[in-house]
Order: sequence, then C-alpha cells, then structure tokens
Amino acid sequence: MAVSVRMDPLLEKELELAARRLGVTKSQFIIAAVERALGRKDPAQLYRQVMEEAAQYRVGEGASDDALPPSTGERVRDKLRVQHEAHSRDWLAYQEARKKGVAWVPDDEGSAP
Repeated sequence: MAVSVRMDPLLEKELELAARRLGVTKSQFIIAAVERALGRKDPAQLYRQVMEEAAQYRVGEGASDDALPPSTGERVRDKLRVQHEAHSRDWLAYQEARKKGVAWVPDDEGSAP
C-alpha cells in the first residue's frame, strides 16, 4: 500500500542523508522508524538478546576454542609460546650483556617468525 507524506524539504534532506548512512532507501528507513514507534521493533529487546548471546563468549583464561578447530588453536598457542620464550631468552641475554658492558648480538635461531 502506498502512503504519501508531506514534509519540510530540510527534513527530507536529513532523512535522505540518514538513510544513505545506513545503506537503506528512504522508504526502508521510514518503515523501520514507524515499526519502532509502534513497538514492533523494540531496541531494548534487541539489546537484551544481543547481550545474552554475547555472554556465551569467553575471552582469556578458561576461554574455549569452539570457533577454531582444536588443531588450529593448539598450533597458534604453541607458536606464540615458542616466540615468547625466544624473546624472553633474548631479553635476558641482552640484560646480561649490558651488565657486563659488552655488545649483544641476537642469535639467528628463533628470531625468524
């Protein structure tokens, strides 16, 4: 069903710009606004739904690697662990050389990623 609406030209321009920012047509923008005004699209309900879904994701200690195949997650962790250990060894060697007042030259092993 077609509906015609008269509005101030400045308001129409603002509508056009807002719709363009969202990547929708003016009609789609107006329909979404009317649905929100009528309570058909409740932003608070959408927010609660997104927050409930996001609560299932864990980051850091105890996080699960459900999104990655186990072998990929393990390989990434192993590679990062090896790099960290190499950097730690280099840092300690640099500190020792600095205490002794000699120049430090990094080992070629483990310095390449």
